[in-house]
Amino acid sequence: MTVNFEEILDDSLNTLNMKPGSLVTGIVMDILDTYVVVHVGLKSEASVPINEFYDESGELAVEVGDEVQLTLEAVEDGHGNTRVSREKAIKQEVWKRIEDCLVSESVLKGLITGQVKGGLTVDIQGIKAFLPGSLAESIPTKEFDHLLGKYEEFKVIKLDKEKSNIVLSRKAVLEEVNSEEREKLLATLQEGQVAKGTVKNLTDYGAFVDLGGVDGLLHITDMSWSRINHPSEAISIGQKIEVKVIKFDKEDKKVSLGIKQLMEDPWVGIEAQFPINTSVMAKVTNLTDYGFFAEIEKGVEGLVHVSEIDWTNKNIHPSKVVQLGDSLEVMILEVDEEKRRISLGLKQLSENPWQVFEHKHNEGEKVTGVIKSITDFGVFIELEGGIDGLVHLSDISWDENEETVRSLEKGQDVEAVILAIDSERERISLGIKQLQSDAFSDFCNQNKRGSRISAKVTRFDDDKIYMSLAEGVEGYLPQKDFQNSNSDSNLEEGLEMEVVIANLGKKDREIILSLRALEKAEEREALQEQDRINKEIEDSSKSNIGDLIKAKIDDNPEDE
Repeated sequence: MTVNFEEILDDSLNTLNMKPGSLVTGIVMDILDTYVVVHVGLKSEASVPINEFYDESGELAVEVGDEVQLTLEAVEDGHGNTRVSREKAIKQEVWKRIEDCLVSESVLKGLITGQVKGGLTVDIQGIKAFLPGSLAESIPTKEFDHLLGKYEEFKVIKLDKEKSNIVLSRKAVLEEVNSEEREKLLATLQEGQVAKGTVKNLTDYGAFVDLGGVDGLLHITDMSWSRINHPSEAISIGQKIEVKVIKFDKEDKKVSLGIKQLMEDPWVGIEAQFPINTSVMAKVTNLTDYGFFAEIEKGVEGLVHVSEIDWTNKNIHPSKVVQLGDSLEVMILEVDEEKRRISLGLKQLSENPWQVFEHKHNEGEKVTGVIKSITDFGVFIELEGGIDGLVHLSDISWDENEETVRSLEKGQDVEAVILAIDSERERISLGIKQLQSDAFSDFCNQNKRGSRISAKVTRFDDDKIYMSLAEGVEGYLPQKDFQNSNSDSNLEEGLEMEVVIANLGKKDREIILSLRALEKAEEREALQEQDRINKEIEDSSKSNIGDLIKAKIDDNPEDE
């Protein structure tokens, strides 16, 4: 075909807009190594760099005689040349197409080139646009790696040419494309149904799977019977998977999916498989502050509580004993198939030091140990085997002397008496005061209520008079009792008097004395003594009269 350049030139001159920045139509006159010569209807021809005519695949997209759109930059650049740009013309064409897509709500293609704050950047033939993260997928996500470097379809939702601001939506395209398929699928979807889908997105709590227009949530707990820390450990974006519809809310159109439900439940019959008090090998799968989890069967985990790790160290952190992935032997303590809970123990595989101590020692036996800690309620003493015994505050001193308690220090070696051993509850009761005799108890054993004793006043106040009864034993006489007595003694320290024990309080270690009780007792005794004397006089009088009568009879026998 012969190109009539003269005719083309005449036509172009008639339509040519000479304003810089305007679009002009040029004719390719020649193609050189580095330039393409284009005639745009002016006195001189324009030379355009050849790289502006390469397409996306790197191929030259023009031939001699082709009409091309160019942007006029300068009619005459001062050197007699016309300056035009193919690249700028293309951008103008693209902007026009983008504007048309906004008005018509039609779809355009672009390359997702990178990730920025809040979303993604999209290249539309050299023009940059913004794709918000919320509009990148049909479901919310923060993971966009699977979209980078891909050509996708978008709808234009906002355009500001002056600010070069273009906002796109991929979500709108997806929803439009999937709407028809979605309705068909929703009409046939049922719980218990097995379906195929594609993993669209991963989150910390699970994955979203495209079932063909309908997105379902595959929760992390429904991916596998075994523990999974992140969905990426089991599946990946773009992967084709088979799932089971666990739950389908037709009203809200929400679908819950599961993979593990397609496999046999490992918990069925678990109680028979793992009897209590048997040992098994397990793999550490998770560490927590309250213990660690170990897998004893594929998909079956048990908890080794922190209290079941060590016999003596109840607060040991699991990380001090085991690490993730460790294989170790554990003891089955409890199995609850219904609640899917298994309690495991580690310490049970070693000798119980509490039982060992109970077998070696008896109550009343003396032991030595080191003070481990001092609390408000007593003193803990570390004994052989690393176990602790408690000396309750009441068992430190007979007189509950605070000075005795203050004299004890952490790390101090002490001797104590075993009061009680309970290996099941892991408790040992100790006593320090039991190493010495109790003056109070000895006094109570030697005396009883109502006994008369000699006492000495040691101190007194408005209510009580405190009296020493024996070495280390003290009782008190109520002030009212003394005031109501017949005593004419002056109350002062060192005063000795005889009193009666009114009450022996062994539990509260309190002895109450009475002076009035003594006086009453003495009065009773005086009355009893008077009654005795009177009776003796009466008996004596009767005896004397009888003797006189008898004597008279003996002197006059004739009268008989």
